[in-house]
Amino acid sequence: MKTKTFILTLLLMLLFTATTLAAKPTITADQQYFDINTGLYVLNGNVYIEVKNRVITADQAKVNMGSLEVWGNGNITVKQDDIFFTADSVYVYGAQDRAIVEGNVHFTRTNLNVIANRVDYNWRDKNAQFTDNVQIQQNGNSWSADTVKYNIITDTFL
Repeated sequence: MKTKTFILTLLLMLLFTATTLAAKPTITADQQYFDINTGLYVLNGNVYIEVKNRVITADQAKVNMGSLEVWGNGNITVKQDDIFFTADSVYVYGAQDRAIVEGNVHFTRTNLNVIANRVDYNWRDKNAQFTDNVQIQQNGNSWSADTVKYNIITDTFL
């Protein structure tokens, strides 16, 4: 019984270690330190964060390595494949595969440009909810709306 418990515990530890290592981000910045009071890494200047082929750049950011949350501001870019956002700030909910991008949001993709004040992007269902002063240019057509939902996979507005 003790042997089975030991082996099960060992397997669980290996599983959690592999999962943690798979999601480990690459982080660089001109200046960085760990704030023991908040438990956050504080990054300043030329911030670069890469997780699961998603890249975030910023002037400043704070990162919680446990939850993979990122709070960034100043010259934000969020990129993955042909998806590209620029904005003033970003908050990434790493565990939920979700990002809130705010302030002068500009989303670009082949044959599509969207400008808005805010976008809530979900990496799981590939939906982007643009809100507040939304301006859209797609395949030579332009229109505006208060809010629109766009699916990355189908390249359509819902």
